[in-house]
Amino acid sequence: MTLRPTQACQHCTLRQLCLPMGLPQDELWQLDQIVQQRRPIAKGAPLFTMGTKFEALYAVRTGALKTVLISDDGTEQITGFALAGDLLGLDAIHSGKHPVSAIALESTSVCAVPYGHVDDLAGRLPTFRQHMMSVMSQELAQDESLHALLGQRTAEQRLATFLIALSERHRARGLSPERFYLPMSRADIANHLGLTQETISRLFTQLRNQGVINLHTRDLEILQPDGLRNTAGVTFTSAASSA
Repeated sequence: MTLRPTQACQHCTLRQLCLPMGLPQDELWQLDQIVQQRRPIAKGAPLFTMGTKFEALYAVRTGALKTVLISDDGTEQITGFALAGDLLGLDAIHSGKHPVSAIALESTSVCAVPYGHVDDLAGRLPTFRQHMMSVMSQELAQDESLHALLGQRTAEQRLATFLIALSERHRARGLSPERFYLPMSRADIANHLGLTQETISRLFTQLRNQGVINLHTRDLEILQPDGLRNTAGVTFTSAASSA
């Protein structure tokens, strides 16, 4: 896939999500020089595939992707969903190979930052280094939190937890936490939560009949946020993110 150099960071609407607020102008300028914007990824196409060499970190500009782990017998497990403003590739730093595949759920555009340059910048720019450490720490905390939340919970609690986490991710982006589009299918949600598609469809209908949500195709409106939290049986803060 062809890469095009771009001075995207200084004018990108997602700057505050991908970069630390208050990044010195000289550090931002140096980062701008290495950021490359990939051509749009078509729905169903991979950004990268499991086992391939790790070469860059990716920031999602528009669209959404799912990360998929493929077992030895070919079974696919969706490990997460990346939305605009999210970073992908951090989990490949240790081994040098991507442990999962990233597949576009819709037409998606990303910025690529070659990791060799990232490592060099992190060594020279203290603000950028602190931000990267913070992002990696947050990724670990989010994964551990979500696994703990979903581990021993009922099917209804799992779906409610998933929707609340998505809501908080939209809140963090300055978007409506109560009205948003679901880029993933019911089958994808079911796979991610360890449930069947029929169960997910039934639970959506149940929540809608209870007046907790309104769902038209993939346009979701949370009518009773407190009711959804009660269903989940957990407490979320505005920092909650990954789903």
